[in-house]
Amino acid sequence: MDEPEDRVTDDALRALAEPRRRAILRLVAADELAAGEIAESFDVSRTAVSQHLTVLKNAGLLAERRDGTRRLYRARPEGLAGLRQFLDDMWASSLDTARRIVEAERGLHDGAAEEGTA
Repeated sequence: MDEPEDRVTDDALRALAEPRRRAILRLVAADELAAGEIAESFDVSRTAVSQHLTVLKNAGLLAERRDGTRRLYRARPEGLAGLRQFLDDMWASSLDTARRIVEAERGLHDGAAEEGTA
């Protein structure tokens, strides 16, 4: 991965590390909600929720739309694309390594079995 992709992935991981931010993303995954509606779901100040929304927005995980004086938020699934690709690549690499280990072990066992029958 190049440096900008690493930065986007790092930002997403940092944003998702906080449990309230993950909860906010779940709230706005299916529905667009006003900041006040999101804040009502938590027992922290509106200022704290606003800070969480800013972190999520800056990480590219939320879209913000203004409707008069209200700010409406919705999840941006495409904001997780870099993180998803990182995890997919890491998982594929891990599976490939596991496959090679199993194949090597089978080769050793098959070779030992063949020697025993000769």
